Amino acid sequence: MIQSIAPATSQPDPLNAVRGVDTTSKSAVRDAAEGFEAVFLNTMLQNMFTGLNEGGTWGGGTGSDAWQKLLIDEYARTISKAGGIGLADSVERELLALQEGGR
Repeated sequence: MIQSIAPATSQPDPLNAVRGVDTTSKSAVRDAAEGFEAVFLNTMLQNMFTGLNEGGTWGGGTGSDAWQKLLIDEYARTISKAGGIGLADSVERELLALQEGGR
């Protein structure tokens, strides 16, 4: 059977970061919340750099797009781990509330 392949430019789905989370483990919930925030930040940062002329930080050589995406991904993860923009805290509260409601 032939499966469709998503284009390389597609953005990751932030909800994938919280699907199937073990809500009995607070550290797993926190990690999932930070992962959600990192994907959200990655999307925001990717859009910030859209339309920039070649050159500058990324250069214009072969592979510059790949390096740009890798660096932006690292920026997003670092921002999220350092406290982020508060989104992870909200997601964590909601996941824990869902856990409490599910009992």
